[in-house]
Amino acid sequence: MAFFHRGERGRARQGEESLWVECPFCGQISFQKELERHLWACPECNYHHPLSVEQRIHLVADEGSFQPLFTEIGSADPLNFKDEKRYSQRLQEARKASPWGEAMACGRACMLNREVLLGVQDFGFMGGSMGSAVGERVCCLAEEALSSRTPLILFPASGGARMQEGLLSLMQMARTSVALASLKEAGIPVISVLTDPTTGGVAASFALQADVILAEPRARVGFAGPRVIQNTVGEKLPPGFQRAEYLLEHGLIDGIVSRDRMKETLVQILGLLTDPLGMGDG
Repeated sequence: MAFFHRGERGRARQGEESLWVECPFCGQISFQKELERHLWACPECNYHHPLSVEQRIHLVADEGSFQPLFTEIGSADPLNFKDEKRYSQRLQEARKASPWGEAMACGRACMLNREVLLGVQDFGFMGGSMGSAVGERVCCLAEEALSSRTPLILFPASGGARMQEGLLSLMQMARTSVALASLKEAGIPVISVLTDPTTGGVAASFALQADVILAEPRARVGFAGPRVIQNTVGEKLPPGFQRAEYLLEHGLIDGIVSRDRMKETLVQILGLLTDPLGMGDG
């Protein structure tokens, strides 16, 4: 399986960007080709480097099966927001660098011939931040899953809410939570695979409201950053706080799955959720 690395977060040694990549978790310097063979998992500590949307789709979807949805939904600039740049300019620059037009890519696909709906966040698009368009795409995905009774699989990757949209961004936490609740009431499976990082409003809403919550090894998951929490509570945080392994140990997620078995594991879980007694072939 051939992968390319866009280098959003893993940093290579200066002057050797095309050959070497440093693991942000353990500091191991790895040859890029070796990381590609390991599906961008560090061979030393198994930290799973962030993937692009294209890499993620290639990892879990049957070849040629992905059909994009809701690409016409995009954010506007209702507050006419400006800091160092105008928000409208930031959006324009992000869209030029992304074929998905927003921080959430949606589509219909097959996984080992099982039809699913996919929602894959793009951390490279403004830090995967959740604005009104991301919330709308998640809600549209939920509506599509509800109307077609198709399982939904989400791959969150986010730094939080998009401050340039103010309250309109914060509203998406409630909207997406209600959307996923409607699927739970209808008995339509939803699986969330937490990737590094899954933080802020995304972690506090749809990312952690699935029927089954998985995570990639070493993924960071939480609402606020550890320094903010430590300064707030005035206590030293335990080792590994907000990492997937800590969350699994304390019962906040259901499992940790490596990329080399992600597709098969998801299909197995969907089989259990849709046919728990194994009577589907009988």
